[in-house]
Amino acid sequence: MSAVPLEAVVRAEEGAVRVPDAAAPLGARARLLPALAAVYRAQLSRARVARIPLLFVATFQSVGIMILMRGVVDGGGEAHAVVAGSSVLVVAFVALNLLAQYFGQLRGDGGLDHYATLPVPPAAVVLGAAAAYASFTVPGTIVTAVVGCGLFGLPLTHLWVLAAVIPLSGAALAGLGAALGLLAPRPELATLLGQMGMSAALLLGVLPAERMPELLQYARDLLPSTYGVEALARTFGPDPDWGAVALDLAVCAGVGVASLAVATWAYRRAAVR
Repeated sequence: MSAVPLEAVVRAEEGAVRVPDAAAPLGARARLLPALAAVYRAQLSRARVARIPLLFVATFQSVGIMILMRGVVDGGGEAHAVVAGSSVLVVAFVALNLLAQYFGQLRGDGGLDHYATLPVPPAAVVLGAAAAYASFTVPGTIVTAVVGCGLFGLPLTHLWVLAAVIPLSGAALAGLGAALGLLAPRPELATLLGQMGMSAALLLGVLPAERMPELLQYARDLLPSTYGVEALARTFGPDPDWGAVALDLAVCAGVGVASLAVATWAYRRAAVR
């Protein structure tokens, strides 16, 4: 048997066990919409059991405020403001207060590190959590609005506008709540800021603007939920100004985009620390 040349053996072994010159590329990051849907479903299923009792609390709180205000305010514009403000207050309790607490705890216990290891865009995390929390406000807001209309004798004809008021107000308040939770240095401070934000929504949103001092009226214009309250309140009149309603909703949408952008920036800032 003839001997195999040594050079041929070496070349054969090199070809069999050749090491690649560069490592294989990592998989691409998930696209925004699929990642957003996945985060939304995960947050919705996770928060369902824990948040539903709090949603009842938010609804009963708003209904109780309307019952107290029933003996204080007159009809007309004041009743419109009370019912609209109490309805949007349910959104503020969940989307602002609870979301600030959630992101504050997530940052405090290292939960952001888990999301940072996933190939998920930061905007998907913020938007998915905000959308999940805002979804819990839908039944409570509708119940509060219907009960308020019954208490103050207001028409139910235009309550369909809640289909725009709830998501737009929810986006604006959820973005603010997420930003407060992510920027607060401690979870306790995030909880405090969320409570203060909800108290501001209660004070500036439920009380009729005409009865507020001038300084508080200016502060009311800075609250994101104010424009959702105004849009809903305008629909209770006999001849709603739909142009003004659309303008209020457009401002609320713009504030929502801005607040969610700030929350996304705050998430990136907190995740790299």
